[in-house]
Amino acid sequence: MAFPDGVADFRSDTVTRPTATMRQAMAAADVGDDVYGEDPTVNSLEEEAAALVGKEAALFVPSGSMGNLLGLVTQARPGDEVLCVETAHVRNYEMGAAPAIGGLQFRTVASGSGEIRPSDVAAAIEQSGYHFPRIAMLEWENTHNWSGGTVVPFELMRETSAVARSAGLRIHLDGARLWNAVAATGIGAHEYAAHADTVQFCFSKGLGAPIGSILCGPADVILEARFLRKRLGGGMRQVGVIAAAAALALESRDRLGDDHFLARKLGEGIVARFPEAVSLGQVQTNMVVVHGEGLPVGTGELQARLADAGVLVGSISRHSLRFVTHRDVDQRDVGRVLDVLGTL
Repeated sequence: MAFPDGVADFRSDTVTRPTATMRQAMAAADVGDDVYGEDPTVNSLEEEAAALVGKEAALFVPSGSMGNLLGLVTQARPGDEVLCVETAHVRNYEMGAAPAIGGLQFRTVASGSGEIRPSDVAAAIEQSGYHFPRIAMLEWENTHNWSGGTVVPFELMRETSAVARSAGLRIHLDGARLWNAVAATGIGAHEYAAHADTVQFCFSKGLGAPIGSILCGPADVILEARFLRKRLGGGMRQVGVIAAAAALALESRDRLGDDHFLARKLGEGIVARFPEAVSLGQVQTNMVVVHGEGLPVGTGELQARLADAGVLVGSISRHSLRFVTHRDVDQRDVGRVLDVLGTL
């Protein structure tokens, strides 16, 4: 439902507020100094996360951006290239962290959907080596944010990752919304993660925790990531007060299907009014992208009208809006959106 001030916020699933149960767990959390490895709540969360994705170890970090950065810089050297789609979050939405801090470059694949094919890897490898930068890694993003939370097909991940591994590439999975992919497909998180060496997922996006992400992978990689986390200023102390909320969010991951159902209803409601505004085939998880060319008014005007009605929505380009469903919006809020659309 809308926030206490009456605002329905569809800008992102990062806007959720901690539940009363989370606040209670945070207040009661058993804590210690995590830099010394002595916070029992964090240690328990890291062990559970690693087990869920089938990895040896895990490291709790403040943000998905830090988790992704650590996943890359622990497995590639300055000057190396990371192969990713041109719309990848690590390339476009993380403030240039990988090149600025890790000295890494991105070799991009022209894909708007997050899909990288075996032939893309093979073609990139042909231009790697003498005279060319070394391609050290393949990077996946699943679900894929820029395309509206679409799921990268599992079999494609498997086939492409196999080609990358045969060429000696390491593989990182930006699974910020990995649990949305799991909810949409029924394929286990450990099955997706099996096709990557490291995987990062967020507690503070679809899962609804106030803070935190986690990097999972081989024990030696995570040990190095722990060292680099401290270098980056991410060494946290009695952080069990945050990890307690993250643990509860992870426990409630089965509710993500509710967000997907709500997004579908929103998408269908928009299409019923403006058939060209939404591609229902892209409404696979908790996002609905609205294309301005299918509307009778510009997206800026629609955004303003929604704001006047107490509904916030984000833009992902000059002509597209993105609605993200989450725990703190419901069918009534979808109705408010459709009511505004009905006045256009």
